[in-house]
Amino acid sequence: QVQLVESGGGLVQPGGSLRLSCAASRDIVTIYFMGWYRQAPGKQRELVAGKTTGDRITYADSVKGRFTISRDNAKNTVYLQMNNLNPEDTAVYYCHALTGGSTYWGQGTQVTVSS
Repeated sequence: QVQLVESGGGLVQPGGSLRLSCAASRDIVTIYFMGWYRQAPGKQRELVAGKTTGDRITYADSVKGRFTISRDNAKNTVYLQMNNLNPEDTAVYYCHALTGGSTYWGQGTQVTVSS
């Protein structure tokens, strides 16, 4: 079992930055995949960024060059640094973990990009 708690969402102006954090309830060293998904109103949940224990990283095309995912194993935390945000990034962002054949989700944190 893994509990995931996100934080760091909020309201930001276009062009601004936010850093999301996802704190896990246990050691993440052995969690194969940790990532961030997002879901905007009326749209399907989509993968934003993910990182495996082998440091394989995946980004959605829409965020490449703007978002950076990182894992801090010492703090059992995964981060998503989001720069140059635009209104199309507005969504609820969910932390996700895949380990031992099971998937886990956080409760989500709202990110709103608006002037």
